[in-house]
Amino acid sequence: MDGFNHIPVLLNETIDALDVKRDGTYVDCTAGGGSHSAALLDRLSEKGRIVCIDRDPEAIDCLKRRFTDDPRVTTVKGNYVDIINLLSDLGLVGVDGVMADLGVSSHQLDTDERGFSFHKDAPLDMRMSLEGVSAADIVNNASKEELKRIIFTYGEEKYAPSIAENIVKAREKAPIRTTFELVDIIKSSMPMKAKRDAHPARRTFQALRIEVNHEIEDLEAAVNDMFTVLKPGGRLAIITFHSLEDRIVKKSFNSFCTGCTCPPEFPVCVCGKKPRGRLPFKSRAPSAEETQNNYRAHSARLRAIEKIT
Repeated sequence: MDGFNHIPVLLNETIDALDVKRDGTYVDCTAGGGSHSAALLDRLSEKGRIVCIDRDPEAIDCLKRRFTDDPRVTTVKGNYVDIINLLSDLGLVGVDGVMADLGVSSHQLDTDERGFSFHKDAPLDMRMSLEGVSAADIVNNASKEELKRIIFTYGEEKYAPSIAENIVKAREKAPIRTTFELVDIIKSSMPMKAKRDAHPARRTFQALRIEVNHEIEDLEAAVNDMFTVLKPGGRLAIITFHSLEDRIVKKSFNSFCTGCTCPPEFPVCVCGKKPRGRLPFKSRAPSAEETQNNYRAHSARLRAIEKIT
């Protein structure tokens, strides 16, 4: 393929949040088509460096083409949950900044055969890495209770019980192979009123994507590791796209900023815990202009933290 189309969200805000050091070393954990990395490169000197990580092999191919003539860029196929090992393999023990965009890329949504979108009929896949268990595997093999758990927990879908029940009934007749087959089952599981508010499949597709790619179960540990690899004064900036992700990032950042946890009746601190980070701002959302130009940006939130000595 010739390109990896992606419309970056909160682009300038994310780069600003990193408080870029011109000679610094940075990591883009979800490099995708390289939009955020390219903007960061504009602020680096010839001594600066960026490590671009992505688990999607199509993204890696695009990144290699885009930055082939820039010696400041190192491209790594991998998952950001392995950031410590990935950087160690490159001989890096500390970096000046890390950024991560936790959303699905425009390319993944717009490429029919990837099966991320409920607007297009395609194989039910949703694997960011193109490897491992697919959404079809889960839909056709998970128990009714497991399907209900996934859809309710990761999609916050109140009709999860009826959706799970109808999935099980449908697959007894024939395997569920495509996105539109699943969309029809979801629609039949919800009252008419619920289908008027937003696309009825949105929450279920979100839930399956999260389960397929282990997005939530790995996130808390990954955020901790991203913070760990920062040098003192380095910053971590993360863009989230739904409340489950945002709560984990917010909770993790707050824990890094928390000092003494001794009971208030203790006359002196005995825990010895000191804050390890500070928040340069609470959170940032896209401007009205950005959400108007890119509807996928409407739920995005940017949070950042600086590691302190």
